[in-house]
Amino acid sequence: MYFFDKIVSLLTTKSDMNKFLILGIGNIGDEYNNTRHNIGFEVLDSISSELNVKFESVKLALRAEAKFKGKKIILIKPNNYVNNSGKTLLYWKKKEKISDNNILVICDDLNLFFGNIKIKSNGNSGGHNGLKDIEEFLGTSNYPRIRIGISNNNKLSMTDYVLGKWSEKEQLMIPKISKRLNEIIFSFIQSGIEKTMNFYNKKNFVNEDL
Repeated sequence: MYFFDKIVSLLTTKSDMNKFLILGIGNIGDEYNNTRHNIGFEVLDSISSELNVKFESVKLALRAEAKFKGKKIILIKPNNYVNNSGKTLLYWKKKEKISDNNILVICDDLNLFFGNIKIKSNGNSGGHNGLKDIEEFLGTSNYPRIRIGISNNNKLSMTDYVLGKWSEKEQLMIPKISKRLNEIIFSFIQSGIEKTMNFYNKKNFVNEDL
C-alpha cells in the first residue's frame, strides 16, 4: 500500500510540474482600462491573444487556459481590486494543485523606470498592496513575480498616478513591452525562473527599445 501511495504521489507531482498559473494584478472594471496599475491585465491580454485563447468568467476571476509545448498554462485576472488579489490566487492554486514555484505574478512597480523589467523568484512586497495581499494569503513570499516599471511622478499623489491613464507616448510602447513580457513568460515555463532571471535581468531589452 505504501509503495502504491508513493507512486501516486510521484505521478501527481510530475503532473503538477507541467501546470503553470500566471496571474496579472489589476483592478476590475472598464474605468480602470489603460491605467498604470493594470499593466498585469494588459500583459495577460497580450499573451492570451498570442496563445489564441479567450477569458471566461469563473469563480473569483477571468480565466483562460492554453497548452504550450506540453505544458498547461492557466491565465488568471482576479475579479476584484489590486489589494484583494490574494484570495483569487490561493483559490486557483489549490483548485489546480499548482506549486508555488510554478506561479508567476505580474504587476507594476513605481520604483522602476517605465518599461524596465525585474524578474524575481521571491522577495517582499516592496509596498505593492497586491503583492502584500498575496503574501498574506499564501503565507509566504517565495513565489516568482515580474515587476514592470511605470516610473513615478512626484507632481501627483501615488494613488492618482497609478490609477491614471497611460500618456500618449507610454501607450504607444505598451504593445512592445507586452511582447517582451510574452517572451519572458514562455522562458519561465520552458526553462524555469533561475535561467529566465539570469538571461533577462541582465538585459533591459524594453528600455533599450524605448
